[in-house]
Amino acid sequence: MTVLSPIRLGVNIDHVATLRNARGGRHPDPLRAAQVAVASGADGITAHLREDRRHIRDADMERLRGHLTVPLNMEMAATREMVEIALRLKPHATCLVPERREERTTEGGLDVAGQRDELAPAVRALGAAGIRVSMFIAPEPIQLDAAVAVGAAVVELHTGAWCDAVAAGDRVAAASEFGRIVQAARGARERGLEVHAGHGLDPLTAETIAALPEVVELNIGHWLVAEAVFDGLDGTIRRMLAAMRRGRAKAVAP
Repeated sequence: MTVLSPIRLGVNIDHVATLRNARGGRHPDPLRAAQVAVASGADGITAHLREDRRHIRDADMERLRGHLTVPLNMEMAATREMVEIALRLKPHATCLVPERREERTTEGGLDVAGQRDELAPAVRALGAAGIRVSMFIAPEPIQLDAAVAVGAAVVELHTGAWCDAVAAGDRVAAASEFGRIVQAARGARERGLEVHAGHGLDPLTAETIAALPEVVELNIGHWLVAEAVFDGLDGTIRRMLAAMRRGRAKAVAP
């Protein structure tokens, strides 16, 4: 039986910055949170530089890029401003996401199929600079095909609808949404895409997703930061990693 590689955890530190910005000043420091995450076992750090700078700011990205010893994944909209910033910073990876000023958080997947002409130049420019490009998409075949067409190397499957159904106790919806994720993960791998997943994950749902052999990375932020209020960031990340390892142990190589 083929032994699967461990699944990676990318810790999203956006909401450490949200807490800092609520009061102003310097605390809590997103860079310090990132360093704690790495010391606790995180494989990478994710930060979303939004157009309105509601949490992560330009100076945060500069400090993260300058001090991190693990890959930095920059979440961003595919705007000219953000592409220029990414090309200057040269993070390990970028994840292109949809963005609306009025949303609380990223509410859905990027419509790659409907925006190929706009996205392809950004993907080409980032890829030419040696930056891996991921597309944050709904688990739909049409979006997988579009991700391939624009030249993305990675897709991150949006798990939010499934997580919401699980939290609501809606077994029918949860089963349906999980089935879409399973099929999309398989379809992405068949198309030669690396498969990540994220949005709304907690230890229960992360353990379930980690059992999918096609998925090689989870990006998790809000639950970790929220639970860190009670248990500390180190303990919360270690709890998440333990759940992911349990899930991976159940995975069967394709």
